[in-house]
Amino acid sequence: MSEQTPLRVAVIGIGHLGRHHARILAGLDGVELTAVLDADPARADEAATAFNTWHCRDQSQLEGKIDAAVVAVPTDAHAEVALPLLRSGVHTLIEKPIAGSVEDADALLAAAAGSGATLAVGHSERFNPAVIAALPLITTPGFVEVHRLGTNSGRSLDIDVVFDLMIHDLDVLLATVGADVVHIEAVGVPVLTNRVDIANARLKFGNGCIANLTASRISREPVRKVRFFQPHSYVSIDYASKELEVWRLQLGEGGSAAIAGGKMEVPQEEPLKLELQDFVQAVRSKQAPRVTGHDGRRALELAQRITDCIKGG
Repeated sequence: MSEQTPLRVAVIGIGHLGRHHARILAGLDGVELTAVLDADPARADEAATAFNTWHCRDQSQLEGKIDAAVVAVPTDAHAEVALPLLRSGVHTLIEKPIAGSVEDADALLAAAAGSGATLAVGHSERFNPAVIAALPLITTPGFVEVHRLGTNSGRSLDIDVVFDLMIHDLDVLLATVGADVVHIEAVGVPVLTNRVDIANARLKFGNGCIANLTASRISREPVRKVRFFQPHSYVSIDYASKELEVWRLQLGEGGSAAIAGGKMEVPQEEPLKLELQDFVQAVRSKQAPRVTGHDGRRALELAQRITDCIKGG
């Protein structure tokens, strides 16, 4: 495919997040939003009209008409929807978590490897400008504190909060700490649903780093923050406001010490747009996306281990 040929992309699943994917893709250079598809025909019709594209009534109708797809259906349907796409060579971005089970994730990875299709996973916090700016500054974290508290949006209630919210932070941790998790302590409680709505996990990594994570979807006020503590400095990220603070130990004359630092300048760009641009570039360049299928599987596997720990498994 030449750089001049538009990449034909379909969005499958036009719920809250899928609609944002469609909105961005409709205005992205080098991309043609070819179709939208949803289990709710009225919702798909509305999106097709809004973004001047085709409302595809059945996934089989997409065959031969698209180069890539974004899968934003409920988690349990990820494998069912994405496997035929990947097997036919359609480059696919799957919203997080990659699948409903590690076994399904393995099947998706195998399908992508067999056809050569690009497989990306929508862990959008990796595209948060504050995270991008912080990554070079996080070197040897010894302790990480994470709070991701959300209000009850009514979405993603088919999965535990670990898979719904905490998995964002698990992906970021796995990308920054640089070691595997060797020990887990976790608790969780169902409050508003029959799923775990609030959870806390304490993770020990093989390099000695400890991470303490709290995720909730029953908070009155939303909070999305992470702090990395390491020798002589700490890095604080506010995901929601896209703000980054860096504080460092400064030694003065006579052995005096002081903490200095503050806010760093961060571009205020939309993470989802950066994610989709990265996906398109990965397809065109035949290079790996920033968040690969293997990254998605790794985060899913860790989320499953935490959930098993909560349930006493």
